[in-house]
Amino acid sequence: MEIRVLKYFLAIAQEESISGAAEVLHLSQPTLSRQIKDMEDELGKQLLIRGNRKVTLTEEGMILRKRAEEIIDLVNKAENEINLSNETISGDIYIGTGESDALRVIAEAAGNLTKDYPDIHFHITSGDTVDITENLDKGLFDFCILWGNIDTSKYNYLSLPMKDRWVVIMRKDSPLAYKPYISPEDLYDKPLILSRHSLAEGALNTWFKTDPSKLNVVAEYNLVFNASLMVDEGMGYAVSFDKIINVTGDSNLCIKPLRPELEIGMSIVWKKYQIFSKAGEKFLEKLNEIL
Repeated sequence: MEIRVLKYFLAIAQEESISGAAEVLHLSQPTLSRQIKDMEDELGKQLLIRGNRKVTLTEEGMILRKRAEEIIDLVNKAENEINLSNETISGDIYIGTGESDALRVIAEAAGNLTKDYPDIHFHITSGDTVDITENLDKGLFDFCILWGNIDTSKYNYLSLPMKDRWVVIMRKDSPLAYKPYISPEDLYDKPLILSRHSLAEGALNTWFKTDPSKLNVVAEYNLVFNASLMVDEGMGYAVSFDKIINVTGDSNLCIKPLRPELEIGMSIVWKKYQIFSKAGEKFLEKLNEIL
């Protein structure tokens, strides 16, 4: 399977048309059709459903589209790093992070670095632990921020000096809003909105002091802002990190700390044996200086 043909396939998926993709790619329609048919024969799977006006992807085609996008991203990233592997300090740095006040230290390092090297560009992608570690493992991120214990068999890391504190986000008119803090027992009979990885994270699991299957989890989230909208609409109580959602002014929401208080440390992480671009090396140096 050639990179060139993968790009052809992605163009068809984007245009939803072989003729439209052929025009974009400056190829004849028969040539493009033959290339895609050869790829289908090679894989032994139909990738496209060819209609009168547009083509749609089969289930196998959708899988290939996702993987092809990742492959092309990695190829482009490699080409950029190789082209910039001379004395010029420039290039792109990709960082994955959850929603956390810890991003401030990353922003400080990035800001200081770009003052010295204005041709370095940062790409910050938000997601939960599941999303960002998957992309780190695939090589799509150079660094990511992770919480709790780090798998040192896979990653190198720098511990960050701050910690995130767990809180509960609720409506100001909710039955628990009058309480100065929230205990595990307060939440046992309440509808909960939790992040995908929160109960897998040992500290929060221990804090609840009960079997997670007995909790009334009505929804899961990967971005806290989405969780806050669900809370605002009366779906339940969201357990999240502090300092992310603004509840000042005319907000319908309020934030209550946990009791006993629960905090979690965090680290910036990269793959073991990773070879950084010069931009990546400089970022790591700057981060070490700040820390």
